[in-house]
Amino acid sequence: MTEVDPGLGQFDFAGDDHVVPFQVEGLDVRGRAVQLGPMLDAILERHNYPLPVARLVAETVVLTVLLGTSLKFEGKLIVQTKSNGPVDLVVADFSTPDRVRAYARYDEEALSRAQENGLTKPEHLLGEGILAFTIDQGAHTQRYQGIVPLDGASLEEIAGVYFRQSEQIPTKVRLGVAELLDRDENGQPRHRWRAGGMVAQFLPEAPERMRQADLHGGDGDNGEHAIGVDDLWGEASVMVQSIDADELTDPTVGTERLLYRLFHERGVKVYPPQAVYDKCSCSREKLRDVLASLSQEDLDHAAQDGMVSVTCEFCSTTYRFEATEVKPQ
Repeated sequence: MTEVDPGLGQFDFAGDDHVVPFQVEGLDVRGRAVQLGPMLDAILERHNYPLPVARLVAETVVLTVLLGTSLKFEGKLIVQTKSNGPVDLVVADFSTPDRVRAYARYDEEALSRAQENGLTKPEHLLGEGILAFTIDQGAHTQRYQGIVPLDGASLEEIAGVYFRQSEQIPTKVRLGVAELLDRDENGQPRHRWRAGGMVAQFLPEAPERMRQADLHGGDGDNGEHAIGVDDLWGEASVMVQSIDADELTDPTVGTERLLYRLFHERGVKVYPPQAVYDKCSCSREKLRDVLASLSQEDLDHAAQDGMVSVTCEFCSTTYRFEATEVKPQ
């Protein structure tokens, strides 16, 4: 654990694709922050999504990474939207301890109409539907799933609703995505993506300091926050909300500098960073098992010239099987 100091000269910065847990003892706040660079860029580059879709996937990946790295057990967190908007499905999952993957499904015509009308924010692209958070601890355990409605709010706001409903912990989420245009080492134009985010939670040792009014995002009896004499969560919430999207994604700021800017007066401490990687969990063996679960009729329909091809939606890897390899079980 390292206390962030104003100089930061000797500080060992986490850098991109590393989640930084932090604690602000003076505010009873704990959380995690991250800046994603090459890992996110690799995910988006292989899919070549239209820009609005890429931004939506990037936000979902950041949210999934922030939540997934908090898991204290071996398992998987799946964050998924299902809706009636131009982008009707977005899935990102985090497999402990460090694997991330994601993809989206969209209607090209509906997306084009939305772009023509300037409706390209995530809430416009998703429309009405649900956002599901699924925790899977393996074959011999029951999945836990929390569902919140997509009601025209941003992913930040919807994630906050999820925490208030499922965990009853006052939570603030910030997400940011940036599209970078520069040149590579050969002077050729290059397009890259960056994203960043932070989740902060109010976790006082004394439970009575968490008042019901704030848990539900409402006001106290006198129209003000009511979390104790010095209104700690109100102060922390305003600080987190003040973060600009550019600060979340700017590599010259970095996660530790951002945390210091926000919380240095209250004493912020950071813990060892956790790296995250673009790694898909698909394999030839898993997909062979999936194909073997199909009927012979379905396999015959999928086969071409005696071969069955399957492309992973997450990583775009194509696996080819001889029809004789995937006989129904």
